[in-house]
Amino acid sequence: MSLQKAVPECSEITLLDPDQRSYPTSPLGQPALRTWRNRLDFLLANYRLALWWALGTAVLLIAGWQLMFYRLDKERALMEETALADAGILARGYAQHLQRTINTIDQLLMVIKVEWETSGGGVRLEEFKQRGVFPESAPFNASIVDRNGLSLTSTFGLGVLRTSPDVSDRPYYLAHKTAGSDFLFMSLPTWGRATGNPIIQFSRRLSDAEGNFDGVVLMTVELGFFTANYDEVTLGPFGFLGVIGTDGLVRVTRTGGVVHDPASNPIPTAPSLPAPGGSRFFEGTSLFRDGRSRFVGWQRVDGYDINALTGLDHDTVMAPYSRRRAALIHTAIALSLGVLVFAAVAAALSLRLAWRKRQLELAQATYRIATEGGSEGFYIARPVRDEGGSIVDFEAVDCNQRGAAFYGYRPEEFIGIRLSVLYAEADVGIVIGALRTAADDGMFEGELCLAGDKDPHKRYMHLKAVRSDNDLAITLRDITREKEHVLELERIGNEDVLTGLPNRLWVQSFLPEAIGKAARGGKKLAILFIDLDGFKGVNDTLGHAAGDEVLRNAALRLRDAVRPHDKVIRLGGDEFVVVIENVMQESDAAHVAERILHAFREKFRLTAGIAAVGTSIGISVFPDDAEDAGTLLQNADVAMYLAKTSGKHTYRFFDPKFYDALRNRLRREADLRHAIEHDQFVIHYQPRIDVRTGRTSSMEALVRWAHPIEGMLQPGSFIDLAEETGLVVQLGELVLNKVCAQIAYWTRSGEVMVPVSVNVSSRQFNEADISRIFREALARHGVDARLVEVELTEATMMSGDQEINSALHDMHNQGLTLLVDDFGTGYSSLAKLQQLDFDVLKVDRAFTRELGRSDQGNVFFQAIITMAHALGMRVVAEGVEEERQLDILRALGCDEVQGYLLSQPLAPTRTQTGLFRELHKIPT
Repeated sequence: MSLQKAVPECSEITLLDPDQRSYPTSPLGQPALRTWRNRLDFLLANYRLALWWALGTAVLLIAGWQLMFYRLDKERALMEETALADAGILARGYAQHLQRTINTIDQLLMVIKVEWETSGGGVRLEEFKQRGVFPESAPFNASIVDRNGLSLTSTFGLGVLRTSPDVSDRPYYLAHKTAGSDFLFMSLPTWGRATGNPIIQFSRRLSDAEGNFDGVVLMTVELGFFTANYDEVTLGPFGFLGVIGTDGLVRVTRTGGVVHDPASNPIPTAPSLPAPGGSRFFEGTSLFRDGRSRFVGWQRVDGYDINALTGLDHDTVMAPYSRRRAALIHTAIALSLGVLVFAAVAAALSLRLAWRKRQLELAQATYRIATEGGSEGFYIARPVRDEGGSIVDFEAVDCNQRGAAFYGYRPEEFIGIRLSVLYAEADVGIVIGALRTAADDGMFEGELCLAGDKDPHKRYMHLKAVRSDNDLAITLRDITREKEHVLELERIGNEDVLTGLPNRLWVQSFLPEAIGKAARGGKKLAILFIDLDGFKGVNDTLGHAAGDEVLRNAALRLRDAVRPHDKVIRLGGDEFVVVIENVMQESDAAHVAERILHAFREKFRLTAGIAAVGTSIGISVFPDDAEDAGTLLQNADVAMYLAKTSGKHTYRFFDPKFYDALRNRLRREADLRHAIEHDQFVIHYQPRIDVRTGRTSSMEALVRWAHPIEGMLQPGSFIDLAEETGLVVQLGELVLNKVCAQIAYWTRSGEVMVPVSVNVSSRQFNEADISRIFREALARHGVDARLVEVELTEATMMSGDQEINSALHDMHNQGLTLLVDDFGTGYSSLAKLQQLDFDVLKVDRAFTRELGRSDQGNVFFQAIITMAHALGMRVVAEGVEEERQLDILRALGCDEVQGYLLSQPLAPTRTQTGLFRELHKIPT
């Protein structure tokens, strides 16, 4: 029967009241008063529903606002961090621009100086102007002043010479007159006497044939020239460019479109710049006179005592963030109002739904009392009370067929029976307790587990009892089969199919409970993380069936090795876990670990053969190492890794120091991998000098890591890690391509080239086709093989590997020059050197350091030179840092030298300008 058809409007009748139909429905009548009383009782009973809606809405809004402000703060911090990084990048770019600019100015000064000195004063700068060397619109002019401070010639013209002929009071003139040698002079900003424009003066000393002071060559450059590369798209309308000397004095400044003259300094106090480069946030008037906050980056200009400064205006950079923040807050306000309205409507609807549900349940109870048909057992029970009014039992007053059959009775036999006699003594309290709850609260619904007195199998029953007046309308259903099916599914889900042990899912639910129990009891708990040593070899050699057999036998050995109450779990693969409860001290866990190690000493006898499989065990202890399940398992895994790296077949307790070292190494490896993928490396070049001619004969390419946070890193901080992880193969190919690209660029620029040597590690030979990589790189960039040299260590050369020997012969046939690097640190043989036909022998710096300290050091070096020359090889001495070493090497007949005495490794821009051909000469 449909309840909707039987009860047209449940909310308009009083359920289980047969006299209600005879009363009038007027609001003043008794039924109307009873209806309003019922509704008031309902509201009082369900006020928690509205309260929960209010609390839930408040929690949701508070969490939402907190999350929004948290993310806004994170976004702001990220934008400020990015702005600082951008300021640093812009400063480095501006420093490189200033370096190129000043280099160009200095080259012009040197050209005029050389022309003047070689022509005996025959240079006329006015003719330079006429020939277009100094265009009319150029921001710079040149002048020559004699030894008395009188202007002789100038690109300004004869009119300027007549108006201001005497400059003997100018700082640049006095600086060169009093100095004993030539140097580049850079003045503070001043006003030009000829043009009246703000300028900076650059000058060099003129010398006569005897080297005496003969005057000054001067270059005046307008201040705006140094900030002409100001990009408003990048720096914004309130950005800042500046040049400040290491003495703290301002040379050039520009804010937005304004280039400040010498009289208007926007930086009243020189900033503290503790490092050669970096970035920092300056707030308000802490640095800038205009009171605007800026993200400032600075970089020391290489070769000059000045710093390049760039500034990003805080308000301009953060404007998108401010707009987004305001928009999000407005949106959040609107959403909050919407949520409040929704919560109010939802609370009202929930109360209405609860009311209709209550009416419907009462109607269903009434109809269940009235019907005999139904799919569930149904009966009506009346409370039996003692003299004090307390319920002590229930008596069946009515039932349907299924309700009586549930207990093995017919309906007429069932009516009048006390419910306490229907259940075993152990179950009476459970059932009567549930029915008391229904009598007190109006309803009870739940599952009851009935064990019986002697029945070994549990029985599960779903019981629902609704109070109707003083009686209870009870429905019940036997759900034992369904419950056992669910329990079986849970067992299957928590059990490893192969070994029958509990699985990862089981330990994830068990371990938190075990930790809570140990914490409450003030006891310790240990986790043993076990990995099988040699299991992969069994799989690879004997097959996966043999591997499964090993795992099953390993599970049996683990069960036998641990204590009866310890838990053995298979996580997956060849990883197992043992949970040890009630641990008194660490030695208890160590004792179990030793028993496990002993259990695996005997080899496994398998169907496919005999296999030796051991164990490596990591141990972590609660609460010493961790207080939650996830971290405890993780720390045991880390300890197992320590056992693996300690030689396997052993156990180790968790060590935080090892964990930190492992985490730092993994982080460094990830950083290095990212750096290779995004090309964060630059190449510097250190020249090798021919001892006989004093000129550069070759250069060695040395890689540097331009780390975005830590700055420029030397090879010693990452090459060993690259070797260990195999990343040196990718890094080596990257370095080779960058070197070839640089050689190609220098060649196109018309530079007089010398060969460049590239270091190659043994892993590159073992794990890559190194000869093919060199061949393809040379072809890709169009580089002559004679311009590339290959440096390899003695260890690589002496490995005896036929593939390495073949690769070396192939590279030699390509035209590449082969060098033995760090000679003397390994065990090279003369036969090997002659067989592989090396061209150059680089003697390790350890032998260079001994020169002049003892006769043995000189004799040993002389022997190396004689041996190499006999084999037709040139000899290079590495690590030359003292003049006496250079003198000894020249006397011993060494061919080439390399070291900080002659030159540090240089960036490509320094090398490209010809410095490697001119500035590295040595006395011959």
